[in-house]
Parts: sequence; C-alpha cells; structure tokens
Amino acid sequence: MNITIRDVAKIAGVSPSTVSRTCNDSPSISEATKEKVRKVMKELGYEPNFQASNLASKNSKTIGIILPVAENSVYQNSFFLEVIHGIAQVCNNFQYMNTLISGNSEQEILNLIKSMVKSGKVDGFVVLYSKRDDVVIEYLYENHLPYVLVGKACSHINQTIYIDNDNILASKDATNYLISLGHKNIGFITCDNEQIFAQDRRSGYIAGLLENNLEYIKDFSLEIDFNNENEINEIKQLFLREKRPTAIIASDDIIAVSLEKILNDVNIKVPKDLSIISFNNSLLSRFTSPQLTSIDINTHDLGMEAAARIIKHIEDPNLKASKIIVPHEIIPRESCQKI
Repeated sequence: MNITIRDVAKIAGVSPSTVSRTCNDSPSISEATKEKVRKVMKELGYEPNFQASNLASKNSKTIGIILPVAENSVYQNSFFLEVIHGIAQVCNNFQYMNTLISGNSEQEILNLIKSMVKSGKVDGFVVLYSKRDDVVIEYLYENHLPYVLVGKACSHINQTIYIDNDNILASKDATNYLISLGHKNIGFITCDNEQIFAQDRRSGYIAGLLENNLEYIKDFSLEIDFNNENEINEIKQLFLREKRPTAIIASDDIIAVSLEKILNDVNIKVPKDLSIISFNNSLLSRFTSPQLTSIDINTHDLGMEAAARIIKHIEDPNLKASKIIVPHEIIPRESCQKI
C-alpha cells in the first residue's frame, strides 16, 4: 500500500498542506514542526511527490477545467459552455487564467493533468462532472492537489469542495409539476446512468411518484443510447402500447429534443400525446417547437461559484472543504399540458 501525504499528516497531527510545505522547506513552517513531520515521513518510508509539492509552492494563476471523457454529447451540450463562461468571468475578476483539459480516455486526461502539475502550469482544478470510481479524482485527492467538483462528491465527501444543485429535489419538483397537470403514468429518460446527477434525478423521480401514491413502473424508467437503432425502436414500441407514459422527465434538454424527434416518427405529438419536462433550461429549450418546459439549474452560477471556491482554496489552503447548493426553478413553457 502506498503511503500518501495524508497518511503522514494524520500521524504527525498536521494538515496535508503543512506536510507539502515541509517537503519544500517553506519558511512559513516552524523548524520544530518540520522535524516532527520529517520524522514521521522517515518512519513510514514516505517518498515526497515533488510534482504535488511544486504545485503547492508555485502560483501560476491558472486553473485547469477538466471535462468528461470526450464524446459528441460533451461538445454538443451547452451546459459545459455556460459553466465555463461562469468560471471565466470570475477568473477574469481575480486575474486568473483557465485552461481546458479533455481527452478520449480517462488515462489521456490523467496524463495531461500530471504533465501540467509537473511543469507547474496550474494551481488547481475544476472538475465538470461527477461519477463513481474516477481515477482523475483519486489522483487529485491522493496528491493533495486543490480541486472543486461541479456535481455531488461520491468519494472523499468530507474533504471535497463541491458545487451542485439538489437534483433529487429538482426531479421531485418536476414529478409533482406533472402530477399537478393530471398525469399519473410518468416516465424518466436519460442517456447516462453512470453520472451522479442522472442517478439523483432518477431517484427524485421515483420518490416523487411514491410520495404521491403512484405506481413506479420500471419499463417507464429508460436509459437510451440515441446512436443505437435497436434501443430507439424499443422506445417507439413503448409509446405504441395501450398503457404508456403520458408524461416524461428528461434528464437534459438534448435528450428531450431527441426523444421528441423519435416519437414524431410514430405520430406521438408533444404536448398533445405526451408532456415533456427537461433540465438545464438551455437555449435549445427555447428554440424548439413547442418550447420545452425546463428546470433552470442556474448553470452559469455553478461555474461562478466553482471558480470563486477554487481561487479561495488556492490562496488559503487551510480552508475547510465547503459544499454549495445552487437553487433551481421550473420554467413552464408549451411542452406540458393538462390531461
């Protein structure tokens, strides 16, 4: 088992940043504390990670923005553009630069991060996604590199700074909204159940049904690959059944529009035959016909809060990890109607 900077800090009774500064022989650390830390390092056989130490001692005034593994949906989704705009706005105010980090695999992204850390070209990171068993998060955490997560942390929760919406509550609100319009057969659709936000939105949908004494029908909760013709045909067949959803919660606007296009092929019309409510309130929700009822998650604010947090923690590494929940709001439009 590898000994980490956090193991040393725990036994020495100091913070990980103190261990990092001891490795750099920082004058801000007393000689007595340095000796105590060095003794523990020797006893544990800890080898300092000078890449991480360099990051702690330098200030390039640059923040790395880490995107999920590159897929077409990443670049088509305005969520990322709006979050990045919010980050950039705060960075400009504090005279920080930002740089995008993306790749075709987790390992490619990880290699880019390691290269930037080694060269001292970045002070901290904003991670624009959240999923389980993420090697990127593990690397950042184990090497005591400052990072903020846009999304809910699912590992190292107490030590992770994250900015998120209450996605469970937002999806319950969406469910209740559809119920208020008279809908009882309500479905949910996403294209990626691996992402934490999608899991939470699905959980909120189920909770909303159960709290209103409505049946949760497993077949109405869908995960679909819109590039898979067989899965698209299964969706069409579902909506041709006698008992089918009369309303759908889509986990984002792109999914809602894609679903509407598919169902148009089998003459299922929105909102006459199916009401749809989605998430993000992107430009897409207003450019469709009918316009989408969507939950505004204040994407720009997510980015601004993330940038403000990472800058504060770069400039004061001893700050405790904070969690910020950005509010949401349902924006009613034409894609939902009473039945």
